[in-house]
Amino acid sequence: MERRDRDLPTAEDMERIARATIDGLPAHLREKLDGIVLRIPEFATEEQLRSVDIENRWHLTGLYHGRPIDEQSSWDSGDLPPIISLFRQPLLREWRETGVSFEALIHHVVIHEAGHHFGFSDEEMHALEQGVN
Repeated sequence: MERRDRDLPTAEDMERIARATIDGLPAHLREKLDGIVLRIPEFATEEQLRSVDIENRWHLTGLYHGRPIDEQSSWDSGDLPPIISLFRQPLLREWRETGVSFEALIHHVVIHEAGHHFGFSDEEMHALEQGVN
């Protein structure tokens, strides 16, 4: 069944799901995400695509920008807050193509990008995703 544009999840829907995912993290991790900026542009910028060596803007669904916690120092100053970007159009496309629930897709991408903030390996990100409601 084809979804009409008015039926598609909005950026506000995505933010609500992303915030609920963050709120579902264990307290010791959730508090380390306090102050993180959540952005939901339609697509990644050319600069963002280059930063992860991706050419096609449809292939990047999320991106973490910031210094992972394990690389931070009490001597750091003037850094901008870390940012998790969720790219709406590529996420909508993946949702349509995979049939995965939209909430599960957003949950997966948010956990993955938050995992970069924590400096987690892919295995640790997977374990975290399995443990978060």
